[in-house]
Parts: sequence; structure tokens; C-alpha cells
Amino acid sequence: MCGICGVLWTIQNKEIDVKTLDLMTDRLSHRGPDDRGTLILRDNNNSLVPNVCLGFRRLAILDLSISGHQPMSNEDGTVWIVFNGEIYNFEPLRKELINKGHQFKSNTDTEVLIHLYEEEQENMLQKINGMFGFAIWDTRRKRLFLARDRIGKKPLYYRHEQGRFIFASELKSIFAIPDIPKEVDPVAIDEYLTYQYIPYPRTIVLGTSKLPPAHYAIWENDKLTIEKYWNPDLNFQDNNLTINEWSDGLRTLLADAVRIRMRSDVPLGAFLSGGIDSSTIAGIMQQECNSQIQTFTIGFTDKTIDETDFARAAATKYGTLHREFLVTSEAKNIFQKLAWHYDEPFADQSAIPTWHLCEQTKREVTVALSGDGGDELFAGYDRHRAAYFGERFDYLPLFLRRFLSNTVVQIIPGNSTARSFWRRLQRFLEGLGMNRAERFLQWIAYFNKKQRLELYTDSFVQKISGTDSIDYFIEVLKRSEKRDPATQLSLTDMQTYLPGAVMTKVDIASMAHSLECRAPFLDYRVVEWAAKIPIRYKIQGNLGKIILRNTYKDLLPKVISERRDKMGFGAPTHQWFRGELKNLVNDMLLDTNTINRGIFRRNKIEQILTEHFSNKFDHSRKIWALFMLEMWFRTWLENSSFI
Repeated sequence: MCGICGVLWTIQNKEIDVKTLDLMTDRLSHRGPDDRGTLILRDNNNSLVPNVCLGFRRLAILDLSISGHQPMSNEDGTVWIVFNGEIYNFEPLRKELINKGHQFKSNTDTEVLIHLYEEEQENMLQKINGMFGFAIWDTRRKRLFLARDRIGKKPLYYRHEQGRFIFASELKSIFAIPDIPKEVDPVAIDEYLTYQYIPYPRTIVLGTSKLPPAHYAIWENDKLTIEKYWNPDLNFQDNNLTINEWSDGLRTLLADAVRIRMRSDVPLGAFLSGGIDSSTIAGIMQQECNSQIQTFTIGFTDKTIDETDFARAAATKYGTLHREFLVTSEAKNIFQKLAWHYDEPFADQSAIPTWHLCEQTKREVTVALSGDGGDELFAGYDRHRAAYFGERFDYLPLFLRRFLSNTVVQIIPGNSTARSFWRRLQRFLEGLGMNRAERFLQWIAYFNKKQRLELYTDSFVQKISGTDSIDYFIEVLKRSEKRDPATQLSLTDMQTYLPGAVMTKVDIASMAHSLECRAPFLDYRVVEWAAKIPIRYKIQGNLGKIILRNTYKDLLPKVISERRDKMGFGAPTHQWFRGELKNLVNDMLLDTNTINRGIFRRNKIEQILTEHFSNKFDHSRKIWALFMLEMWFRTWLENSSFI
């Protein structure tokens, strides 16, 4: 796992700034503390041939020797690569390439990519199984080839300007270039307040983009082409198999996915939250390992969101070497670190415990396996069950659905916490009178459209006129429009929320501590298998993940396999914002500089804060989103302190 960056110039007489390349590279030092490398290829005699500079920071996982140094080339220096990630099937690919006459000087997966590119060019992506963001410079073709893994586990940012192309693992590396403009995209702010993250390909900064998951980009002759290389048929549902046949296939695929992700030349362990997903992965790992594996969990003093008892039950059953850590309100000391490391505004509150979990885990191991992806693949979220039940209400006349929505919502207590029964019921009923896309977004959005427009100033509304944040969501929904609502929503989550929020959260938090995280559920073979499973094998009644419970009933502790609902992985911000953090968020969000940005109406910010402080409503998620946005402004545009 590493950090990569690079710049290509075709501007005549433009010299590469070595100090800038060093700064870009070292902005990523947390992603790779074990080694650094830079490469500059100049051709000042031909303005049509780009000057190329590549930067790399290494976290050594496989072949810890100097042979793994990057940028790495083939034998004659005609193909160069900087690579972030892991290729889990590199060993059989290596044997295949050796049989074709390729010579290797290392035991790394990086070198496999170089020779595979020589054989296949962009078709190489169909053969690799892994998580990755990489860049290959082909000196013969004078072209740059960028690629990102199918699910979007590894990030890749880029900026294409006339005569210059820039890329990096993190936005902060691009920001290291002195003349890079940081003009904020108003539409990105609107999307952020909708989804809690900024969806690909947009970023917070105009002119800079994210390469979408399952896409590659080719820069050649100052032209950029972007293509999608993985297109599973998400409308296909296989109704011919029994649940036991689905379970047999899942057990085989997931066991192999775990096995190949346990290949490491450094200490390895697993996150164990006490839910079905992480418990399944930890259990399979222990079965595959001859020695005791290490497991790690994070807990809270607030028992309404603490799952350490469940994690402990799994660890006891599997016999793992288990460690528990506690998050307290002292977590506020990391707010400035979060704003710096996440690069863009990011409002998933679970970034707080994830940060602490990664920090503590890194003290013992360098690689950790996680259960990420289980909820999206097997319909594990509340909203998936809501979609399942909501379909039954669609048979009622629209006027009756709207009556139920408007009438019943009025009697629900407003001070309920975000994950309480009453708040979930409220969000379900609010969506009854809407079409499918609007309903789904109502369940997902931090601020719905009405709330956002009331919050924005007139001048800001003018800046985003003609756009609608739901368009991104609808575009992805259409890819599975022939499926039932619950499956359609879970598959949409897999393509939006999973890479945009979950993978971003885990990648940044883990790499900030030089920890590599691997997610067996997100092996593309498991994803393709799970996508074809009928919803009747995922949801039954008010219970989700039926197929996982059935497949691993012999592995999971009964207290976990029979859980009807999990607590979720968040932080007690609803308490913090009424207690020790009350003055902090109040002063920051009502600060003159904050209001003078011209985005929000002061009276609406005051209303949100007052209602939360008085316990009238739980606005903690909204406050956190506004708080993180303002922290981003102060960190990246003003370079000022806010704590």
C-alpha cells in the first residue's frame, strides 16, 4: 500500500520543478513511510514529447527488499509504473508471464503489472484481482495509463489542463503545486450536504476530478480518454438456485477471497466489530491460519452504540488474540487531523472511531482484514429493509400514501436520536408519497432538498441553479432498474455510498497510520455472485443478510447470528454537541467568517443549533456535516486553526 503522484508537461520550455515533485511526494509520506522514490524524464529537444515526473511513497507489504522500490520499470526502461494497492492473484499471473519469457528481478505484484501491461495494455485490467490505483508511463507510445480498481477501494485524483496533466492518490498532493487554483465548486457543496461525501467524478475543487471506480484513463497527445472496464449485468437475477446452493457458492468464493488476502510479509490481523460481516471474516481467517490471529475492536462509554460484548463473544469462540479500545469525547482532539487527511469535506461520523481503531491496530500489525461490503452486498442496512417494505405501500393510491406520510410524521417525537425506532419510522413514512428515487434519497440524505434550499443564501442558490444532486443517484439507480426496490437500492449503495463514503473513510483513516486494510467481501467474484442472489434470500420479514446467516450459522456465535439489528459504527455526537463540544460548534458555525462565505443563512444555522441544544430535535448529523465543511475551509483555504 502506497502513495503515488505525477505530472506530465507538454508546454514548451517548461522545466520540471524538482522541489515541487518532492513536496507532492512527501505530502503522501503517511501512505508510505518505508521508502520514497522520484523519477524525472526530460526531452527538452522535442516539445511534442512530454516531460514526465513520477513520485512514490512505499508501505512495504510484499518483498520488503529494495527490489520493491518505485518508480519501477521493465528491463529496458520503456515502461514505468507507480502503484498503490495489492494484486491478490499476482502469483499465478507471474508464472504465466515467466512462461511467456518475461524476466523478474523482484517478488512484488508491482512488477507483474509492468509485464502484464506489456502483454495486454489496458486489457490487463480484466485479469487482475485486487485493490489498486496506478499509473503507467509508456515511453514508446508516449502515453500515460491510469486505472482504479473495480469497487473503488483505492483513490485516484487527477487534473487535466492545457499542456499539463496531474494525478495523485490524495488531493493534498495536487495542492502542493503552487499554481493550482482552489476555486470551490458550489455544486460539490450541495452534493456533500446531500450524501455526506462528494460523489465521483466531482471534487470540492473545480477542475480536479476523481477517476471513478472500475475506470481507466489514457492521456495521449494532451488528450484524455476515460473508459469503464467492468460492467456486470446488475439487472440479472438467477432464480434457479436454492438458498443452500447460493450458500455453497458463497462459502467457496469468500474462503478463497480471505485466503489470498492473507498473503503478507508483515504482521496481519482483523477488525472485529461484533457484527455479522467482520465476525465472518475473522472466523474464516482463524480457520485458514495455523496460529492465533489478532483481532481489534473499538468501543464507547455510550452503551447504545457500543458493541464490544458482541466482538468479545466472536473472539472467544474463534480463540483470537483480541484487543479492545475505547473512544471518549477526547476524540475532539483529532478533528483538525481529520480535516487535513480527508482533503475534502467528509461527514461520515464513523470516521472518528475508524481513525482510532486504525491508530491502535497499527501498533500491532501492518495489515488488517475488514468486513466492509457485507451490508451493501447482502441488504444489511435499515434502508434496504425499508425499501423492501415500502414496495408493499406502492399499491396504495398516491393521495393515501401522502396522507399517511404527512399525518403520522407529525406525532413522532422530534428529539429521537438518528438510529432510534421513531426516527427510522419518521424517515420511512416521509418517503411514502415520493417516487422510488426520491424515496431512496430521502432515506439517505443528511439534508433533503427542501432543507438545503432553506439553508442556502439566495446568492448561493443562484450558483447551483440548473443542477440537482439527485441526478448522480438516479444515473446509478438506472443500472439495476429491473430489480426489486431493496436490491436496486443495495446495488446502488454498492456503487455510490460504498466507494464514496465507506472506502474513503477506511482508506484515509488507515493510510494516515500506515495501515493496509483489505476487504474480502469486495473481491469482484464475491460481488458478482452476490449481485445475482434474489432478495428473498437476503431479506425475510424484518431480518436482513439471510444468506450470510444461513451460510455461516456454524461459524458465527449464536448471539451474533440471531441479532435482529446492529447498533452501527458511529460516534455519540448528539451528546457531545449538547455537552463538551457545544461551545465549539456554536462559535465556529456562527462565526462571522463562516457566515460571510455567503453559503448559509445565519438564522437557519441558529435554528438548527438551538433546536439541538434544547433537545427539541437531534440535528447531530447536520451539525457534524456543517462543522466538517467549515473545518475544510479553514484548513485548506485559510490554513488557520479552529480548535
